[in-house]
Amino acid sequence: MKVRRLTLHNFRGVQNGTVLLDGHALLVGRNSVGKSTICEALDLVLGPERLFRRPVIDEYDFHAAKYQEVEGRLPEVRIEVILTELSPEAERRFKGRLRRWSAAALDFVDTSPDALEVADEEGVEWCLPVVFLGRFDPADDDFVAGTFFAHPEVVTDDLTDEAQQLGAGLKPFTREDKWLCGFLYLRANRTGSRALSFQRGSLIDTIVRLESRTEGSLWEKALRDVEAVTIAGEDSGFAKIRTEVRQRVDRFLNLTDDPNAVDLQVSELTREHLREVLRLFVSTQPGAHGVPFNRLSTGSLNLLVFALLTYIAELKGDDSVIFAMEEPEIALPPHAQRRLVDFVVKRMGQVIVTSHSPYVIEKFDPEQIVVLSRDAAGALTSTNVTLPDDFKRKKYGDNRRQFAEAVLARAVLVVEGATEAAAFPIIADALDQDSSVDYQHLDLAGVSIFDAGNDASVPLFAPVFAAMGKPVYGIHDTPTSPLSADATAKAADFTKYEVIQHAGVEKLLVTEIPVEVLRRFANKITTRPDYVPEWGILEEAADDEAVRDHVFTILKGRKGAEGYTPLLLAECSGIAELPASMAEFLQQIDDDLRPDIAAEPDGT
Repeated sequence: MKVRRLTLHNFRGVQNGTVLLDGHALLVGRNSVGKSTICEALDLVLGPERLFRRPVIDEYDFHAAKYQEVEGRLPEVRIEVILTELSPEAERRFKGRLRRWSAAALDFVDTSPDALEVADEEGVEWCLPVVFLGRFDPADDDFVAGTFFAHPEVVTDDLTDEAQQLGAGLKPFTREDKWLCGFLYLRANRTGSRALSFQRGSLIDTIVRLESRTEGSLWEKALRDVEAVTIAGEDSGFAKIRTEVRQRVDRFLNLTDDPNAVDLQVSELTREHLREVLRLFVSTQPGAHGVPFNRLSTGSLNLLVFALLTYIAELKGDDSVIFAMEEPEIALPPHAQRRLVDFVVKRMGQVIVTSHSPYVIEKFDPEQIVVLSRDAAGALTSTNVTLPDDFKRKKYGDNRRQFAEAVLARAVLVVEGATEAAAFPIIADALDQDSSVDYQHLDLAGVSIFDAGNDASVPLFAPVFAAMGKPVYGIHDTPTSPLSADATAKAADFTKYEVIQHAGVEKLLVTEIPVEVLRRFANKITTRPDYVPEWGILEEAADDEAVRDHVFTILKGRKGAEGYTPLLLAECSGIAELPASMAEFLQQIDDDLRPDIAAEPDGT
């Protein structure tokens, strides 16, 4: 069973929105776009224990916190989920609640005028539509909420009280129904302590429920074991206290003849109390003393969560878990992030992940990446990353880490090589430090620099990033051969695009950087241990042209990210000493992004 479509109305920062998923999904987008909102929405619809928490929803779960009656109607939170790839057991259990779904049309078949013909087409299957509804009840001065089967909807009589009830005409989608969906939600570790507790809906509670199917009620045995623990035995210091208390209480209460009529127990002997007081104790090296799990480091907690997920996957089976996970990278080193994602993708039926880590993102194929955006009016949209038909998959594989960072970025700057990729951040540093320039650094603007490998490849990436809904900028020097018609057409997808009138970045630098800066650089660089003696020493009497030729030879001799170009640019103290072509392009990017940054909506 998998989530195929999620539709939200009037929920938190989202006025209206639809998210389409196709198997495993990585949700990406800027901060506060709605990634956590989507996970919370899925939990409200599919979480077996979510509706048993109080309150289920509150004022701020309504868009713009508007929950009071408007024009005679109460605003309603509505979250609808379409579940596909149903198991035979689910089809039997929910028979009569199912609808036909077309993977091609991404909609119900019975909405088509040719429904009978479409129902026999390939890609049509049974789906289960379910819905969460919530609103404010003025009579009780409280919020009411529930989950329901969204089909079939029975028409109610408008003249009866039934029509005014929440979910009128819909049958409840119960906790037992939800357990069949196998939904798990792991929030970011700011609430990670709950995931490892015994509270309802936690990972350990899920394990207890699964084990109870074969082992019988584990809580019954635990209660009997706790009841058997003797605290006030004859050799206990509490024995005298118990005796004295009994003698005094017996004067006022008619106690039984049982010798344990007054006793001390370690618990109230209820399931709920055990859930509150039971703790997982863990001993980690180099110490040997066990401590409650919540006293461990954040990284250790995450690894504990990972261990429990492996347990749940084995108990549930490979294809029966819909697993939503927020920011698995918190407090985990890169190798642990990759290991965690590898595991859940391979072992869970469907994984829905939010992340800001390139180490997580690079584990997903582009088709699995869902880019979210939301406007100021609260309209949420989702776009699946789609590589152009003529874009070679190997090119994506060779640049997987760069793609991951670009997916996280607000905008992308595509350059032609490692030298340029190293140069632009240093130019941005100099602009940012120059008080005479109104400039926002690339890092603060959220711009990722992408190394295309050569000048002819720069335009190829324009449609790729533009399809993600990102501003994309391209710059390269004059190619030795004219660009192909196809590359020229792709360059039209750049938000801004510039071809520098030089045959290489080294020629640009020695031409546009003042000679006094070049001379200063040439004199300093000779002291480096990696300086090649054959490049010679700049003579003090060298004229401007000789200085440029000398520095050009040095820059060409030591290219790339570890080359000498960053050292040369580090000599530039302000905009007047920077290469104008590159500095002006960065300023154009800044001017272009400023309005977009200022217009970002708030919310989650």
